Amino acid sequence: MAIPTTRTRENGTITIDPELCTGCGKCITVCKSFNIVLTEGKATIGDPTRGFGCIGCGHCMAICPEGAIEIHGREMSPADLYELPKGDTKAGYDQLLSLLQHRRSIREYADREVEPEVIEKILEAAQTAPMGLPPSDINVLVIRGKEKSRAFAKDFSAYLKGMRFMTSGFFLAMMRPFWGKANDEMFRGFMRPLFSAYTDGMDEGENYINYDAPLLMYFYGSPYTDPADPLIAATYAMIAAESLGLGTCMLGAVHPFIQKGKKAEKFRKSHGIRYKSQEGLFVAFGYPAVRYRKGIRRTFASVTMV
Repeated sequence: MAIPTTRTRENGTITIDPELCTGCGKCITVCKSFNIVLTEGKATIGDPTRGFGCIGCGHCMAICPEGAIEIHGREMSPADLYELPKGDTKAGYDQLLSLLQHRRSIREYADREVEPEVIEKILEAAQTAPMGLPPSDINVLVIRGKEKSRAFAKDFSAYLKGMRFMTSGFFLAMMRPFWGKANDEMFRGFMRPLFSAYTDGMDEGENYINYDAPLLMYFYGSPYTDPADPLIAATYAMIAAESLGLGTCMLGAVHPFIQKGKKAEKFRKSHGIRYKSQEGLFVAFGYPAVRYRKGIRRTFASVTMV
């Protein structure tokens, strides 16, 4: 049985040209579905019921030095192959670290739209992100322009007002025995003032939800998605945006509130969000209106080497 996604419920099909195959075995080494075997000096298809079957990762097709392997199905075909960029075009560690060190959360944006070609470049880079299982089940909502960004924030603020009870003292006292000390502290110390900042701010004309960013992207999954996949893709998008001269900011508080219940479903539908998702992330993009002179060193809570 194939691994299901919203995009496919069938296994991929591997075709090997015996005239081109030299029996080097590289495809066997990289196939972790264990569907390829060496028979009389040639790569052949083994037991198709073993393991997961072909998941369409493309590894065997990408590594074959003779072009003897084709995969069809699971949203993949030989047309998806491309030549890898030359090694001297790759960023070295120092270049990559410099890019990452320059990135900060930007919430102040210049009065300038993000060009369509720049948006396409961000999406192109984000699509290279690794995923739990192919084909990617990540969905992306792209909101272009400050007016649409503010309209989304207004809708979200109105939606939040219907959930204000979640920050009341009575509700928090009632829920503390069920969700524990940490959640209680988070709601009292973070969620309660966040609600006020979002809703009261919008009432006063201040958009603290997405800062009127000229571009928003929401990366989210489906019921079949590996929970990490949308977050990794969003991270790739932020790094790509930094390289293109944009500032970015993760907006982590929107996603959790639009997942459960009929009102959340209605909100998602009204904004073209196709699925509820275990994990997801909004990211704001725009040309920075400010420039930082210094970076700030950050640390992990712990690093344990064994």
